[in-house]
Amino acid sequence: MRPPFPLKEIALQSGLSLATVDRALHGRGHVAKATGLRIEAAIAELERQYREVQLGGRRLVIDVIMETPQRFSNAVRAAFEAELPGMRPASLSARFHVAETMAERDLLAILTRIRRRGSHGVVLKVPSTPAIADMAGDLMASGIPVVTLVTDLPLPARQGYVGMDNQVAGSTAAYLLARMAGTAEGKVLVTLSSARFSGEEERERGFRDALHRDAPQLGAVTISEGFGVDRTTEQLVKAALAADADIRAVYSIGGGNRAILRAFAEDKRRIDVFAAHDLDADNRALLAEGQLTFVIHHDLRQDARSACQMVMAHHRMLPKDFRIAPSRVAIATPHEGM
Repeated sequence: MRPPFPLKEIALQSGLSLATVDRALHGRGHVAKATGLRIEAAIAELERQYREVQLGGRRLVIDVIMETPQRFSNAVRAAFEAELPGMRPASLSARFHVAETMAERDLLAILTRIRRRGSHGVVLKVPSTPAIADMAGDLMASGIPVVTLVTDLPLPARQGYVGMDNQVAGSTAAYLLARMAGTAEGKVLVTLSSARFSGEEERERGFRDALHRDAPQLGAVTISEGFGVDRTTEQLVKAALAADADIRAVYSIGGGNRAILRAFAEDKRRIDVFAAHDLDADNRALLAEGQLTFVIHHDLRQDARSACQMVMAHHRMLPKDFRIAPSRVAIATPHEGM
């Protein structure tokens, strides 16, 4: 039976080699069941795209790679899936490669495979390490544009950045927290998922600078490497509370907010102000419950749209002078979660 789409197109969507797809669809030799399922899923996705997007324009496939808690990757995936059908003048689809934690070697292996098989663009939310920056630079040199999402890499390694200005976000959080916390002395627990993400470091730096200026009576204690995962985050928070009796507020950059709340509750400690990031499903619920004081967020759909537009600009489908502005920093209160 003739394949319903060109083999090269099925290979690109499935992430498999052209030889593997050819062997599977023409019955040449043994093919693992999992491989067959990937090909079936790729064909089904292509059929959906062709039904939904009746465009005669060029079709682009992008790869979205994220090391992030599932609650955030779910929100990003939903943003891309909402924006992709309406992108013009191209027809775009996305392959997602996500995990809550990834070893650097695993991230590099994913990027190596993408460079080998090809992609029209890569969107990265990954740690900023020299090896990853070098690999991103290699992708750029091979003609694959790289766009960073919410956390950045050095300029030579990417075409552009989408997301909010992280230093401004941290300063905004400090400004609001300082006015809500009152004049009493104390400390703010600042939680990062990992110091390897440049965006989180920028938020922390903006927060500390503004807090020192706006509320010198408040100090800051930073914990890191919980990766936004509840179990590890809760352990780190408990250790910080045991070591410092003056902590009375939280600025959660890295997530794991339910775990943070549990650690405070078990230690019978009060949180005067709890500032968090990202308006995902968990944080909406916590806002509605009154557990969070406010959430710094931005429009992920705008980010998804901007990332796709950067890829299209690289492929000369948008004007050469096309520019992306940082996402607007927005504030959500408990009324937003209701």
